[in-house]
This record gives sequence, structure tokens and C-alpha cells, in this order.
Amino acid sequence: MGFGFTGSYFTGVTGAVFPILRTKISNQTTVTVFLLLGFSEIRKLQILHFVVFLMIYLTALMGNLLIFMVIVFDHHLHTPMYFFLMNLSIVDLGSISVTIPKSMANSLMNIKSISYDGCVTQVFFLLFLLVADYSLLTVMAYDRYVAICQPLHYETMMNSRACVQMAAGAWISGILYSMLHTGNTFSLSFCGGNMVDQFFCEILQLLKLTCSDSYMSEVGVIVFSICLVLGCFIFITMSYVQIFKSVLRIPSEQGRHKAFSTCLPHLTVVSLLVCTGIFAYLRPTSNSPSALNLVMAVLYSVLPPIMNPIIYSMRNKEMKAALRRLTGCK
Repeated sequence: MGFGFTGSYFTGVTGAVFPILRTKISNQTTVTVFLLLGFSEIRKLQILHFVVFLMIYLTALMGNLLIFMVIVFDHHLHTPMYFFLMNLSIVDLGSISVTIPKSMANSLMNIKSISYDGCVTQVFFLLFLLVADYSLLTVMAYDRYVAICQPLHYETMMNSRACVQMAAGAWISGILYSMLHTGNTFSLSFCGGNMVDQFFCEILQLLKLTCSDSYMSEVGVIVFSICLVLGCFIFITMSYVQIFKSVLRIPSEQGRHKAFSTCLPHLTVVSLLVCTGIFAYLRPTSNSPSALNLVMAVLYSVLPPIMNPIIYSMRNKEMKAALRRLTGCK
């Protein structure tokens, strides 16, 4: 088997030439470097993109770290709902750290490349954290269902051991799914170039670069993914149908308001994740890069980690009180 290196070049906006390395094994070409889509070719706009993303990243980091610290250090919040919220904040910290720093670095250094291994790593952790996020939201729907529909059995059904097992199940399901999907994707041959029409390594954009004869092996994984997402969505929907039925049977208006207030943040976060995902993946695809692709990717990959801390703390009296205790404010 003969090995050799073939090279082509990508010219940046400053005139710098970046090599596009491919390793040639027999008659098959293996991509070793991918090129990501930039937000602009104008240097000033690249710096602006870096500054904006830096502010977004720091905001998400501080918000989720604050949620994590408040729940850990305040014993009043050591309940199943806040335990799952703490796990959700860890997921949000990880998910925004997978895509944003690399995009910021590329804009700052005026490059577009990401190594093959870097792309694999990005895809693995993005899928892992996305599935863990969705799984945790499903578990949190079950927690709200038990709390409102079966309050007398809540402490028994949602004991500390059960909560740890459900959280562990969410994390493990993310790892297993990501191993399956990432392994299957990068086992395919890339013969459609190495230009990824997104600011990070996105599965759908990578599949456009694969050979047509090997693409069908991914169909089974995609069908499994759709079934998994629909299953969780149906479970969440049915949980809230039962919750709303129970809440409407509460005689006092104050009791109904309190029950709804504990569900509203979770329902808002689920709606945000589902809506951004639907807009990103169920719209008509295009073979040419567009500003809409970038906007939709920002919505589903960047917006939830920023908004989740705001949503969960804005109308939550317990969280506000815990924040005041932690910061010493009255």
C-alpha cells in the first residue's frame, strides 16, 4: 500500500496561504484538515465577531457557574429539581465551550482550519452534551410530574439514589449515543472536499462531504436519532398533559399559581431547545453556505446555554433568595 501526500492551498483574506493537507492511501483521499465557515472576510468584522462571542461566552460561563455554585453551597436547594438543574448547568458549560472558543480563536488569528482530530473531538462532545441535555430535560419533566401529580409519593420515588441513577443515565446515554454517531460518521469516506459550511463541525454539513455510496450507512443512525428525540418529546408532552390536568383541579388560585411557577422555567427551556432545533434541522437545506445557516447554528448552540440561567433564576423565588444569601445582599 503506497502512502503519499497531496497538497492544495487556501488563500485567506490577508493573502496568507493555508495548506489543505490530504493523505493519499492507494487511490483514496483522506482529509486531515477541515476548513470552517467564517462569519466575515473583513478583518474588522472578524475582530467584532471575536469580541461579541467573547462577551457571550463569558456571560454563559458566569451564569451557569453561578447556578452551579448556588445549588452546591445552599442546603435549601438540595432537592431533586435543583440537583437536575445543577447537572443541566454543567452540560451548558460544556456545550458552549465546545464550539465558541475555536470560532473565537479562528477569527482572532484569521484562520479557518480545524484538524481532523479536532473535528472528531468537537462532534463527539457536542453530540454527547446535546443528548445529555435533552435526557436531563426529560428526567426533569418526570420530576415535575411526580411532584405535582403524585406528591405523597414524591420523597419515595425521587429519593437521592433514584436521582443519581437518573442523572447518571442521562450522562451515559449521551456518551453511548455520541460514540455511535461520531464513530459511524467518521468511518465514512470524505470525497466532497473539506470545506464545512458551518462555524463548527456540524454533522449535517460533514455528511455533505461524504461519498454518495457510503452515505446510506448513516441513515440507520439518523432514523434511530429521530425515534429517540420523538420518544423523549412525547414523554415530556404526556407528562405536562397530566401536570396541567392536576393543576387545574387545585381549588385555590394561589396553589395553581405556585404549581405553574415550578413548571414554567422547565417548559420554557424545553420549548427553546426544541424550537431552535426544529428551525435548524427541519428547514430546506442548501448546498451553498448562507448567513441563515450561521444564524440558526448560533440559535441552537449558543442561545440555550445563555438563556437557561436567566430563565431559571428570573421567576424563581428560591433561587433569588439563595443568590442573595451567597452574595450577602439583602
